[in-house]
Amino acid sequence: MNHREIRNVLRRIPASNLYTLPDSLFSEISPVVSPSGILAIVPVPTPQMRPEKCRFGVLLEDIQDAGNLGSILRSAAAAGVDCAFLSKNCAFAWSPKTLRAAMGAHFQLPIFEDADLLAVAKSFKGKIIATDADAKKTLYQANCRGPIAFVIGNEGAGISATLLKSAHERVMIPMPGKMESLNVAAAAAICLFEKIRQEQRPD
Repeated sequence: MNHREIRNVLRRIPASNLYTLPDSLFSEISPVVSPSGILAIVPVPTPQMRPEKCRFGVLLEDIQDAGNLGSILRSAAAAGVDCAFLSKNCAFAWSPKTLRAAMGAHFQLPIFEDADLLAVAKSFKGKIIATDADAKKTLYQANCRGPIAFVIGNEGAGISATLLKSAHERVMIPMPGKMESLNVAAAAAICLFEKIRQEQRPD
């Protein structure tokens, strides 16, 4: 192995669990086009944080694209989100494409898959804010300070009606340009960092 980082990882693994493969075979079984040179079989970790302790969260409903999901998790980790709740029909949080897009966010952010988002919204000890293109209030008119969970919906269908009803507020992101919508990962990032902006703004 020519990569120092990979050599350091391999030193911590028992030799009996290591296998060297020909490049041609490695390329065949690798799930990505440009592999880093190492593959591993690991158990999906269980979040150690208790969901009720969450004070800054994201509720992700049916995010289909693994790249979008990974990008949202990356922004969430960067913004200091406490936990991410993923509905049953979200893309797999631990797929290679999601991991790549998240750039290490998985190791900074408790991720709860197959979550009952309605139950999470009802038990959350703070404000639930849902993104909704038809909302009358803009994100920038909302008070995003304090305990908050943002609800982000499916790329095409948005947030389901039942989950939308559980929100304390619905907000839209104003778009003065001529585009009809934003990429879901971009919209999520805008929401998360608007909370950071408001909390760091002097009164």
